[in-house]
Amino acid sequence: MILEGSPNRLGASREDDGVNFALYSGGAEAVELCLYDEHRHETARHFLPRQSDGVWHGFLPGCPPGQRYGYRVHGPWSPAKGLRYNPAKLLIDPYARRLDGVFRWDPAVYDYVPDAGNETGSETWHKNELDSAPFVPLSVVSRPQERSGVHSPWIPWAETIIYEANVRGFTMRHPGLSEGERGRFRGMSNGQVLDYLKALGITSVELMPVHTFIDEAFLVKKGLRNLWGYNSIQFFTPDARFGGNDPVGEFREMVNAIHEAGLEVILDVVYNHTAEGDEHGPTLSFRGIDNQAYYRPEAGDPGRYVNDTGCGNTLNANHPRVQDLVLDSLAYWHREMGVDGFRFDLATVLGRTGHGFSRKHPLLTRVGVEPELYRAKLIAEPWDPGPGGYQLGSFPLEWAEWNDRYRDSVRRYWRGDDAQSSEFAQRIHGSADLFERGGRDPFASINFISSHDGFTLLDAVSFQNRYNKANLENNHDGHAHNFSCNYGVEGETQDPAINRVRRQQRLNMLATLLFSHGTPMLLAGDEFGNSQGGNNNAYAQDNETGWLDWRGLEEYPGFTGKVRELVQLRRQLPLLRQARYVHGRMPTDQGWCDIVWLHPDGRPMSQSDWANGRRISLLYTCHEEQHEDSPVTHAIAILYNASAEEAVFSLPSELPSAWVLRFFSSDTPPAEPSPGQWELGARSLVLATMGL
Repeated sequence: MILEGSPNRLGASREDDGVNFALYSGGAEAVELCLYDEHRHETARHFLPRQSDGVWHGFLPGCPPGQRYGYRVHGPWSPAKGLRYNPAKLLIDPYARRLDGVFRWDPAVYDYVPDAGNETGSETWHKNELDSAPFVPLSVVSRPQERSGVHSPWIPWAETIIYEANVRGFTMRHPGLSEGERGRFRGMSNGQVLDYLKALGITSVELMPVHTFIDEAFLVKKGLRNLWGYNSIQFFTPDARFGGNDPVGEFREMVNAIHEAGLEVILDVVYNHTAEGDEHGPTLSFRGIDNQAYYRPEAGDPGRYVNDTGCGNTLNANHPRVQDLVLDSLAYWHREMGVDGFRFDLATVLGRTGHGFSRKHPLLTRVGVEPELYRAKLIAEPWDPGPGGYQLGSFPLEWAEWNDRYRDSVRRYWRGDDAQSSEFAQRIHGSADLFERGGRDPFASINFISSHDGFTLLDAVSFQNRYNKANLENNHDGHAHNFSCNYGVEGETQDPAINRVRRQQRLNMLATLLFSHGTPMLLAGDEFGNSQGGNNNAYAQDNETGWLDWRGLEEYPGFTGKVRELVQLRRQLPLLRQARYVHGRMPTDQGWCDIVWLHPDGRPMSQSDWANGRRISLLYTCHEEQHEDSPVTHAIAILYNASAEEAVFSLPSELPSAWVLRFFSSDTPPAEPSPGQWELGARSLVLATMGL
């Protein structure tokens, strides 16, 4: 017999003498708890006996950990009105900590009869009475988890260097992994992998989504699979494809191993939409539990969804219970699973009201001040496809943001586009124009040249056009504007001159990234030349196109070593990662300011120089008044020559000490006609220091 239980904690809460079940469904008329054995045979059903402020709850004495279950929610079924209650559909508990089984596409997973003349906005929908239980994962009662065993290294923002990787794509072709490790959390835990990441010098591994997700129906029909994972159906469980029989345990073991290596784990999370898609999608969880609470309907047409995400539905960030779900999920992954930070996909959705985006949205505010998220890094992808969805620089103080203007500016500058110097200077200065006005520091800008979404770095210097035909969307998907250049030949070539230029341009852009103010992010594989064959939207390429080709370590000898050198220089030179914006103030008793932009001849840049130049120098200086423990003036000079011709760069003769050449992107060191002067080859970069 099931007892009344408590509404205070959603999900299945294990207690000494049983389990408390609680599910929010504000419009339901009844909720059935269905129990299953290990063979997926239904063993019992219980109606949850009480409803308190929309939470249905009951306590089942003697219920053991490991019990498999699901919900059937009873209520009105009128899709045109946004009411989608159908007890023939077995629903995943949004708060379950473990799932058993995998999703399979079948007509039974829809709450309506597909292809039966259903019309959105009318009453002609036909209710589907087929039982979906054989085709959906079962929720599983689990014991509470303690925090992952190895404490986080807690990397300060000033020292953070992010490395974005896909668990499956990163490990599937790694030569040092066994078959049982490839594609799984175990692969990321492997000692060879961790030694490689430590040697590279990055501090934080940002994993693409691992929440339980499903392959979209249109991909399955084409024989493709979702590699990236931006199609979540549950926000508390890691997907079984990454962890076999125990994805929770393997995830925790992976986090412990990464922490033992001195690295952080940042998790890419997708709280903007779910895998249930638009109004014609499957009913797996949220739609059947409380469609009107979890999703945003079109104004005046409750049967349709607002599609600000471009994925069919938009999570309703205005609803308090949806906000609680996001906060509870984040707290669980941070507190109990050991995750150190989060990158929020299409994060503008989390700040959307009926009137557009607001940086003061309650959900954004709650995430920023939540005590359970203490010290967690918060990173927004500050855009979505909806109206007014581009909000770069608009997030609250606690957040950092992906900066795509940085990516585009650096690519265009090094490609040699006209009139790019001014924009380029703003981006490498930490994008103060975007972040400083809100009281934020340079580390709020997550700088990147490439990410999972778009060309890899090698492809950005090898392809003029995208080659996405393998996605079976007639090559219409993916970015149309990549600010790329092939330098004479489209794709792979054996021409040594073209390959030399491509190698140098990759170094130029990576050096720019690691020498810029802000927080740098590297895409996995860019450090050795991974290519996707010109596919700039490889989300559906769970194959050798989307998997890292580790042969690049051998095919581009020495390149990874140069990247390690760049990372080490950033860590050795604090002037490259200052925690405040510097704007060239002139101390009364000093001859030079803390930052100055110079023409190649050594004079300050004029307005016409900014308009026309492809050659600039950046000079950082540190004086005695700024660092009392160092009476010697320290300086860093970075010389950028994006033109296709050689050029002589000079630094001001007033600076007294000798300059030391610390990095150059060309094959050979630049000539030095005189102290403080270098002859830079075409498309090259130099960093020199004084007193450091």
